[in-house]
Amino acid sequence: MTEAANPTGRPVLREMRWWDIEPVLELEKDLFPEDAWSRGMFWSDLAHARGPEATRRYLVAVETTAEGERIVGYAGLAAAGTGSDSGFPAVGDVQTIAVARGHWSTGLGGRLLTELLRAATAFECAEVMLECRIDNVRAQKLYERFGFEAIGFRRGYYQPGNVDALVMRLTDPSTSVPTPVQGTQETENNG
Repeated sequence: MTEAANPTGRPVLREMRWWDIEPVLELEKDLFPEDAWSRGMFWSDLAHARGPEATRRYLVAVETTAEGERIVGYAGLAAAGTGSDSGFPAVGDVQTIAVARGHWSTGLGGRLLTELLRAATAFECAEVMLECRIDNVRAQKLYERFGFEAIGFRRGYYQPGNVDALVMRLTDPSTSVPTPVQGTQETENNG
């Protein structure tokens, strides 16, 4: 569930929709200029994010300014497998998570990750996987706070540059979602 109100002035989290793709692409190109996702990649994932057969969950973080709304973060999760219906556990995969530089160290990354883990729980995922650049220590620390553990490497995963990826796994995502504090909308994780 995303936030319904914004009494604190912090960015509001909501479902990503097709009209968000262009501003998300701008942020994607700013943050990941060498290996940015394409418009088609976002369109493809969003096509699987709604309806009874949905296997994706994508969110945006929207900040309201004097000039209007501005997307300052986004995140996406894909679920594979069929969950409890077939006896095989579903597996979640964090596809992307990004926060505008001006919002680093504000907890926004943690808020986005919390929502992805809630989605993984709703998809009945037994575990959640992700890849993280080996040189992105800040992101690794965020994932570790949520209980992700390093389980291996993917050599030369990020191109260009041939940068290795650290593969991380979280077992039972439902136990890693912070419980809201009584009287507040959510718990902050300083991501």
